[in-house]
Amino acid sequence: MEHIVNTEQEQAWNGYEGTHWARNQDRWDAVNEGFDEMLLGAAAIGREDAVLDIGCGAGSTTRLAARRVADGHATGVDLSRPMLERARESARAEHLGNVTFEHGDAQVHPLAGRGFDVAISRFGVMFFADPVAAFANIGGGLRTGGRAAFLVAGGDGNEWIQALAGLRDVLPLGGFGATGGPGMFSLADPGRVREVLSAAGFTGLAVEPVEASGRWGRDAEDATAFLMGSGPGRHLLSQVDEATGALARRRLTDILRPYERDGAVRLRSTAWLVTAVRP
Repeated sequence: MEHIVNTEQEQAWNGYEGTHWARNQDRWDAVNEGFDEMLLGAAAIGREDAVLDIGCGAGSTTRLAARRVADGHATGVDLSRPMLERARESARAEHLGNVTFEHGDAQVHPLAGRGFDVAISRFGVMFFADPVAAFANIGGGLRTGGRAAFLVAGGDGNEWIQALAGLRDVLPLGGFGATGGPGMFSLADPGRVREVLSAAGFTGLAVEPVEASGRWGRDAEDATAFLMGSGPGRHLLSQVDEATGALARRRLTDILRPYERDGAVRLRSTAWLVTAVRP
C-alpha cells in the first residue's frame, strides 16, 4: 500500500492542477526547458549512472536523463497520477526502455538503499510538507558520494510574477510570489536551501542563481489564457465575479503585449541551481 503524508499536494496534483499540467505538457516544457541543460550539466550524469528524478511530473527531465545514460537507468517519482500517465505515454512513444516512473510521496517513498548515482529535480522539490525529512529520504536513496542537482524557483526577477502583480488591484493576490511560505517559493531563499539540505545530511552545498527565457504562448491573448487556466490563475478567478475576471484577463493581455516577439510571448524566470553530495 502506498504511503502518502503530503496529502494537500497529493490532492492538488491529482485534481485540476495535475490534469492541467498533463494536458499541457508541451506548453509547460516550453516554459521551463531553458533550464534543462543547466540542470543536467550540473548533475554530471554519466553513461552508466542510475538517475532519480524527484517531482518528475510528465517526465521531460527523466527522459532527457535516460538518453544520457544509455547503459544506465532513469527513475521518475511523482505524486500526480495524471502526469505520470502522460510521462509513461511519452516514454513509450520515444521508445525509451531504460526509464520507469513510480507514484509516490518523495518524503516517505521507499528510496533508502537503492544506490542511485545522482538525484535531479526541475522545480519538483519545493512542495514538501517536511522538506528536511524529504531530502533526508532522497539522500538515503543515493549511494555514498552520490550527487544531487535541483532547480528551485527564485522570487526576484520572474517576469510572469511581475505580470500577475499588475493585477493586484483586480484579483486577491495576497502574498502570492512571497518567499519562505509553503509551495512554489518555499526554497526561494538560498539561506533556507542551505539550512534544509544541511539538516538532511548533504554536504558540498552550492547555490547558484540562474535564469532562462520561457515561451508562454503564441501571443498575449494565448499566454493570458494559459496563465489564467493554470492552477493559480484558476484559483484567483474563482474568488471574483465574471466581470472582474474579464477585466483581469484584459489587463493581463495588455501587460503581456510588450513581451511578444518572433511569434511568441517570452518571459524570464529566475531560479537557484542547487548542487550537493551525500557524504
